[in-house]
Amino acid sequence: MRSKIKEILRFGIVGTTIEAKGWIRTKRVSKQVIFLSINDGSCQQNLQVVMAPTLLSEALLNQLSTGASIAVLGRLVASKGQNQSVELEGSQLTLLGIAPAYPLQPKAHSLEFLRTWVHLRFRTNTFGAVFRIRHAVSYAIHHFFHEHGFFYLHTPIITAADAEGAGALFRVTSLDAEGPARNPDGRVDFREDFFKKPTNLTVSGQLAAEAAAMGLGAVYTFGPTFRAENSNTPRHLAEFWMVEPEVAFNTLDDNIALVEELLKFLLNYVLNNCQEELAWLQKRALSSTNEKCVKAQMPLLERLAFVLAQPFVQITYTEAVDILMEARPNKNGTFVYPVTGWGIDLQSEHERYLVEDHFKSPVVVTNYPRAIKAFYMRQNDDGRTVAAMDVLFPGVGEMVGGSQREERLDYLQQAMQRGNLQVEDINWYLDTRRFGTIPHSGFGLGLERFILFVTGMENIRDVIPFPRTPGHVEC
Repeated sequence: MRSKIKEILRFGIVGTTIEAKGWIRTKRVSKQVIFLSINDGSCQQNLQVVMAPTLLSEALLNQLSTGASIAVLGRLVASKGQNQSVELEGSQLTLLGIAPAYPLQPKAHSLEFLRTWVHLRFRTNTFGAVFRIRHAVSYAIHHFFHEHGFFYLHTPIITAADAEGAGALFRVTSLDAEGPARNPDGRVDFREDFFKKPTNLTVSGQLAAEAAAMGLGAVYTFGPTFRAENSNTPRHLAEFWMVEPEVAFNTLDDNIALVEELLKFLLNYVLNNCQEELAWLQKRALSSTNEKCVKAQMPLLERLAFVLAQPFVQITYTEAVDILMEARPNKNGTFVYPVTGWGIDLQSEHERYLVEDHFKSPVVVTNYPRAIKAFYMRQNDDGRTVAAMDVLFPGVGEMVGGSQREERLDYLQQAMQRGNLQVEDINWYLDTRRFGTIPHSGFGLGLERFILFVTGMENIRDVIPFPRTPGHVEC
């Protein structure tokens, strides 16, 4: 019965006979011994296999190349090498799959090159670490909300509503793309479509989660969302995963407390359960010289500890703008995007300045101008700001966005009119205010952005298994 390499290295007993399977990372051959380093994906570390050359035919030995898969039966022995306590003294080897001309040879590869082999990059040390951490974070998210009494909600992926009002939507249709039926005015006749109206892939599960929170009290969604933004940047994806809790009766202050507790829980979980992966990623970041990217100011582990070490600083948007107006962020004393005054939308460089230079702490910015925020955010008494919050982290800027939701029907309808939103598309959403409305709050955490922070990677395409970007949907 196969033993996983993770179990062999942690719990293996010298002298026992086991079978290990995996992919060859490296091979070294001498007259007396063959050294094979194999990995089965269960952990960051490889298992060293040692065998006498006389046990293998020359033809078989020649096929044992990087990328080939093998099964090895043998006895665990104490290792004479560094960084491992045991190794496998093989007595029988079976070749499972050959890998001639394997493209990922055991040498340094740029992340750009590995993106051209996205379906194979899971086998590298770096991407093995990234995706094991992604799994750990996903598990910890479910664990946190379950322990806090939340109910996991599966919200629709196909919807008629645009929750953000941004309009960057992927249309969903069953109509013939070559010649859909048209109305007399030339527009597409959606009465012939599957849902009888325009529909799209969801940009957020928030609105549906709000409705569920009105009966279940505390819910969260965790699923894919979609934005049809034609943007080729290290921070944009067409398909990404969002965590969106919604809590009945919570105020903005309750919301801020919840998000700080969640983020610190997730960081603690990764630090306690992904030590080998984090060590590898930090080593890679410190030693990498071939990546043309802007390094974070702090080493990876130091950056994670930085967030955990202190309470989040809380300021208003107005206070943030005042600080930025007086800031001298670089040699030239200016930002790339000048801070012209109250009402601007803060850029990543502004957010990072607040965190890394001014406060030297994670920052929560509240009470943004109504004009730059979504229609569903609760209007403050001043008539020009809303009860919104953004959580800012070092290295990435905005990590979480959320708000207290507008529970007053008339205010919500006015906000929809200002945003030119069609009431008929989300009339059901207004029912949650018509029948037993209450104060409630929620936020959205982008999984990929959080994984970027935790792993120290620089491009969001490197923290999702199969990135979807403009012109790229191959696998």
